[in-house]
Amino acid sequence: MILVKKVLNSSVVLVEKEGQEMIALGKGIGYGKKRGDFISDSVVDQIFLPIEEQKSSQFAELVDEIPMKFFEITKEIVSIAEEELAVSLNTSIYLTLSDHLHFAVERSEKGLNTSNRLYWEIKNYYPKELHIGEIALNKMKTSYQIELPIEEASNIAFHLINAQSDNHEDKDGLKKAKLVGTIVNMVRYSLRQEIDTNSVHYTRFITHVRFFVDRFFSDGLLQEKEDELYRQMWSLYPGAMEIATKVKNYIDQSYHTQIPENELVYLGVHLNRLMNHSAIEND
Repeated sequence: MILVKKVLNSSVVLVEKEGQEMIALGKGIGYGKKRGDFISDSVVDQIFLPIEEQKSSQFAELVDEIPMKFFEITKEIVSIAEEELAVSLNTSIYLTLSDHLHFAVERSEKGLNTSNRLYWEIKNYYPKELHIGEIALNKMKTSYQIELPIEEASNIAFHLINAQSDNHEDKDGLKKAKLVGTIVNMVRYSLRQEIDTNSVHYTRFITHVRFFVDRFFSDGLLQEKEDELYRQMWSLYPGAMEIATKVKNYIDQSYHTQIPENELVYLGVHLNRLMNHSAIEND
């Protein structure tokens, strides 16, 4: 049995269990209940701890502002995600994702849709989470008559990624994804020409960038110096090396880490290939 501390609405109740205040969700669990009553564990659909460093009362007020249907949607999304990803998600997602979906619907109704700047990184690094986000949007449309732009799939995926944050690999993965995205955006801006993102040459370039980022975060950068090759690259492919140097300078300044010349050379090689094929395709 769980002690009722405060009934927020018929489906959301602030409770105390094992000496800790928690939020309990379940259809009708608060109906006819008052402070000091008890409810059975069996009627509770979901129970979770308040978010760290947030007072229970403030947390409860926030929960009370979110319509129950968004908790129901989130519950379905979490159920699908845990089955598809074979993971247990942090229970904080029941609040964070419900709150996000509620706000997203309010924005959409006002015509204030926003994009997710990490869409590309999420699509490439977390295709499973993005697919679940797409399933969620379809379910919201068919079951709840709520239609959101496709970009919201990546926002849902982002919440799923964060809910796996107890896993260090997921934290590292998002960190890597951000750096890959920054490098690619710098290159695309510097080239000032259209790039076929579906081409094999682009795929090879992205693959190299990913391996470079993996080495960077695992302290495995190529340290051997090849002075002659470095000079030849500047002589033969100055354009590619200039862009590679921009990337190097950004990383040096942002991460306080010096990128070795050897890494610069290999980045320049792949950039030159990409530039040559992009130039041919644009002719």
